[in-house]
Amino acid sequence: MSALGGPFFAGGWLENDRRVSDMATASKSSKSKGKSTNSGKRNTTRQKHARAKPKQHSNPSRWSHHVMETSDAMDIEHEIFKEGSAQEIADSLKKSSTRSNRRKGTPFQSAMSMLNFYINRAGRNLPKSRRTTLDNAKKRLREAFGRKP
Repeated sequence: MSALGGPFFAGGWLENDRRVSDMATASKSSKSKGKSTNSGKRNTTRQKHARAKPKQHSNPSRWSHHVMETSDAMDIEHEIFKEGSAQEIADSLKKSSTRSNRRKGTPFQSAMSMLNFYINRAGRNLPKSRRTTLDNAKKRLREAFGRKP
């Protein structure tokens, strides 16, 4: 038994120690021949993607605020999600989405995605009473656009 208390030996089961040692000697012999190995992994032709580097903002945790301020989705009434009733939110979103020329989808899709974006980004920080109001705003928004609730 190993020092870890299990029947492991060199990364494999004891009955497979022969195969593990064979792989170790094979990788040593291939290194001596000038071939490079990737520790037993086969080479793939997968494309490597560059990692995105985070931009230096004054407060990087407020990226959703940046999206709300600079998004091309539509212009909405300031702080409507924080203060308005369900009917006021639905009316404001409908008005904003039908007037906007910068949206990519239908006015209903644009309004609903903006409401869902706010709800999802607020997450657990959203009080239950406000969450209920915003869920009711979704229902009112569907009714305002003639969709099934």
